[in-house]
Amino acid sequence: HTEAQGMELEKESLALLREAVERMEAGFAGLPDTTSSMDRGAMRDVLLKVAERMRDNYPYFHPCYAGQMLKPPHPVARLAYMLALWVNPNNHALDGGRASSQMEKEAVAALARMFGWETHLGHLTGGGTMANLEALWVAGRLKPDGVVVASDQAHYTHSRISQVLKLGFEAVPTDARARMDATALEQRLKRGGVGTVVATIGTTGTGSVDPLPDILALREKYGFRLHADAAYGGYYVLADNLGPETAEAYRRLPEVDSIVVDPHKHGLQPYGCGCILFRDPSVGVLYKHDSPYTYFSSSELHLGEISLECSRAGASAVALWATQQLLPMTRGGDFASGLASCREAAMQLYGRLQSDTRFLTIMSPELDIVVFAPRASRSSDVSRMSRELFDAAASADLHLALFSYPARLLRQLWPDVRFDGDVVTCLRSCLMKPEHLAWLDRIWERLIAALPLS
Repeated sequence: HTEAQGMELEKESLALLREAVERMEAGFAGLPDTTSSMDRGAMRDVLLKVAERMRDNYPYFHPCYAGQMLKPPHPVARLAYMLALWVNPNNHALDGGRASSQMEKEAVAALARMFGWETHLGHLTGGGTMANLEALWVAGRLKPDGVVVASDQAHYTHSRISQVLKLGFEAVPTDARARMDATALEQRLKRGGVGTVVATIGTTGTGSVDPLPDILALREKYGFRLHADAAYGGYYVLADNLGPETAEAYRRLPEVDSIVVDPHKHGLQPYGCGCILFRDPSVGVLYKHDSPYTYFSSSELHLGEISLECSRAGASAVALWATQQLLPMTRGGDFASGLASCREAAMQLYGRLQSDTRFLTIMSPELDIVVFAPRASRSSDVSRMSRELFDAAASADLHLALFSYPARLLRQLWPDVRFDGDVVTCLRSCLMKPEHLAWLDRIWERLIAALPLS
């Protein structure tokens, strides 16, 4: 369809859902029939009200949305999730989700293999926050007196989680590319008391990848536990068009102690679907517990024995498993090609911004996030014009995000700007849909048309 004809939500796949429901239903044909009553008219009224209310949303599924980290689920994930809801399995125990628990184990093993781990311990979670909590919980059990250290551009949940776990937390400065400063990290390590270092593999602000080879070298010297928060950037281990430094960081990723990745970000999954992976399966002993009343028919290991969460949606595992069957996570495959398209879109947008004197840029994107701002002589004017451009672009159906960037990281990059504040409001574009590459010309047209006059 052309833009003039209007946008339509994908609906053709709904016919497959009915066929799949009937196939699943046949597996329970031996059960006695049950009767159910429902007021279809009343249900229709409520659903149409829901549809009306849901129109009050940004178009997260559309290429014109390039703001926050919101990627539409693949149709097969959406359908598999809905199909599972007719059974509504609970993956806390095999008794509550026999098929979906096995599918989760297979899907998580595929994620572990993506990072080069043939042996692992891991499971799905409700999202990256819970996955990182489990990683730091295990780290805290193994290094109970050690401080958790992450960069000052790491996700804020690490500080919050450390407070919940009653672990000390400290932030290490970042370099001009918003990556953990390895020299600053070593200065902190020399003082002692660090138990765990969190390396961010794709910050949510700029998509920066911490210098993992340098951090690994420091681990050899100082002996801390190393956790990789790859909630956003983890899947880029499959991409073939990363810069040399970034690619080397991903090549060394199998050497860390634990990894978090979020399938509901680049993995084409509905919310919420995170994953925690441990390289050493023996950490499972830390989860050991007894529950005499929940499990009565299963003797083999269940997912509840290696998880801090209890009830979890088996539908998430079913959706992820189905997506991996359709789009295997292999280098050179269709899934990896989609990631490469996202990065190429970001590189092309960065190139246009850098060559246009009306814009200020910060750094070449490592993944698919581009941070930029309208050019002005004072940082306060840069912030004001960024907010104006944000609003004007949204009015033209181009949705970006605002991002507060530390002025100290910009002073050398923007020598012609007079800084009159500690932070500068910039624009942030997250080009995480493969379709963004084909839409780049139209995105650029809208962006230029929305530029403030001064």
